[in-house]
Amino acid sequence: MALGRLSVALLSALIAFGALAKTQEVGLAELFPDERQARTMVVINKVLERFHYRDFALSDAFAGEVINNYFTDLDSGRLFFLERDVERFQRSAARLDSDLAKGKIDTAFDIFRVYRMRVDSRVDYALSLLQQPFDFERDERYLFKRDEADWAANEAELNDIWRKRVKNDYLLLKLADKSDEAIREQLRERYTGITRRIHQFTADDVYQAFVNAYTRTLEPHTSYMSPSTSENFDISMRLSLEGIGAVLRAENEYTVIQRTIPGGPARQSGQIQTGDRIVGVGQGLEGEMVDVVGWRLQDVVDKIRGPKGSVVRLQTLPKSETVGGRMREVSLVRNEIKLEDQAAQRFIIESPENATALRIGVIEVPAFYRDFRAESSGQRDFRSTTRDVRALIKELKADEIDGLIIDLRGNGGGSLTEALELTGLFIEEGPVVQVKDSFGKIEVEVDPDPAIFYTGPLAVLVDRNSASASEIFAGAIQDYGRGIIIGEPTFGKGTVQTLIDLDRYVPGDDTQLGRLRLTMAEFFRISGASTQLKGVEPDINFELGLQGIEHGERSLDNALPWGRIRPAEFEVKAELDLAALKRRSAQRIVNDDGFRMLLEQARVLSEIEAQDQVSLSERERRAESNRRDQVLKERKAAFLRARGIEPVDEDADHVDEEALEKQQEVIDRILTREAARILADMIVLQDAGERPRAAMSD
Repeated sequence: MALGRLSVALLSALIAFGALAKTQEVGLAELFPDERQARTMVVINKVLERFHYRDFALSDAFAGEVINNYFTDLDSGRLFFLERDVERFQRSAARLDSDLAKGKIDTAFDIFRVYRMRVDSRVDYALSLLQQPFDFERDERYLFKRDEADWAANEAELNDIWRKRVKNDYLLLKLADKSDEAIREQLRERYTGITRRIHQFTADDVYQAFVNAYTRTLEPHTSYMSPSTSENFDISMRLSLEGIGAVLRAENEYTVIQRTIPGGPARQSGQIQTGDRIVGVGQGLEGEMVDVVGWRLQDVVDKIRGPKGSVVRLQTLPKSETVGGRMREVSLVRNEIKLEDQAAQRFIIESPENATALRIGVIEVPAFYRDFRAESSGQRDFRSTTRDVRALIKELKADEIDGLIIDLRGNGGGSLTEALELTGLFIEEGPVVQVKDSFGKIEVEVDPDPAIFYTGPLAVLVDRNSASASEIFAGAIQDYGRGIIIGEPTFGKGTVQTLIDLDRYVPGDDTQLGRLRLTMAEFFRISGASTQLKGVEPDINFELGLQGIEHGERSLDNALPWGRIRPAEFEVKAELDLAALKRRSAQRIVNDDGFRMLLEQARVLSEIEAQDQVSLSERERRAESNRRDQVLKERKAAFLRARGIEPVDEDADHVDEEALEKQQEVIDRILTREAARILADMIVLQDAGERPRAAMSD
């Protein structure tokens, strides 16, 4: 039920596209460490101490944090362990650092065996509760965010937590209009499934889970893959990526959409959003909807993947609903995510608000892609972000645009080479980003092409999901003063990882030790500031009311801190006068129905994020869900009708996908249109004589 971060630790890259599900039960007598795992632990210690970007040394304090993180990974909802279990093993943390240095990991297996017994006990109790009636008129509340709650002091206290938990699970399905018999059967399957999946954990799974709690204590992007997981990873990388095009993560008992991939069925549907929780998966148009609450993440992904062209149905709890809110069913056709589906696209926004009508070109760049396979095979016309953007700029110049926006919203990064080359389209030769490795050596990555392709007015649109290579590009444009950065503070992913085969450190030995995904460097802007943690702060920040919601690198435990090194040598192109642009934009936004809709959505999401408990009264829950749903629907409908679009009924049995896609496009362009107005303002001010207007060049 609350498998928590345990699933995340099993490998972020692999879980995005699937793994092989286990079906055989593992006996308790098999859950003990072996010599290979002990040897691997010693090698991992040495690799971390020598190569990890953060200074690292085993200590009592570090070992204590490892124990705490392991408990959290196994039981983030604090639904299984008792206080005495935690205290017992915390007392052993004083010797854990010396044990780990020697490769002794018995404590990890001792904790897991207790965990498995506690799961069995809790599931038995949950099943017994399903034999009883529930009173939904009673005024009581359930604390569903339990990651900071105290561990239950005794069985009686844990029983009460589970009584409310099961009652809440029942109420959630009741609100979805399921019958009593169907609800009890679904919950029986859910709870017994918890036991079944925990009983399938092998010694390698236990070891991998512990090592990832260990590496996460050091830094969130370093992780371990056991030999079996490494093999599955290689298999998945050789297969075509046929699925829904979404990266998933585990959050308590739910599988959550972390982001959708450009060109994938999930994003193209317009019905799957970042933060939505997957609660069920069905095969085909009529297949049984299988409840996946509490499943291990890789098992959920395995259900979602399938042959290209086949249908998968997802039952989701939208991010705009609390735990226990209204669910939605979405049908998606699985497809292979191709490079061309992630390609940059262009369009033009007319900006008539200014004294002179201006044409602003927009290029959406969903990823920094490069067809390395085609390049290595000698193809001269291989696809890349920079080549595509260059061609699109040429087309926009032929359409006589007055300014250009590069839209990097939702762009999670990709090829560093592309970030360098794309920056080079807008600057003359010079540095783009600095990379500092674990030994303190700093390399300056430069624009590989001394020519400049576009010299006209430029803006870069970013959001909280613009990460890594996006932050390198936006940071360089901002540091040079080459363009104006608009949007939200970016993700803050400023570290560099590499995959290390641990077998190389035991030459002459055929034993397979697995791999370590290791953080070994950090990106710094040419101004000397890191993109890590803080990301890139826009010149003009759209205040969308989401500042109180933790997101990005800032939301991760043990993230590397923000830092600064010496600036590189570069010449600032221009100092932008932002005061007038900010004032004009703020005046427009106050009266913009699109921004009012986005602010209302943000207010509801912030309200939900701040909530840590829900009512177990059916009447109160229905009223709360209906209130939020009505507010959001009314705001969206008012905005769309103001744009001459009739809103799509997303709860209808048959949703008009084409109309829904058009509707979503209009919503997605609310921020783009304001960015175009801001850039148009800048051009008008420049033409008024405050600064010479830049020209476009070939």
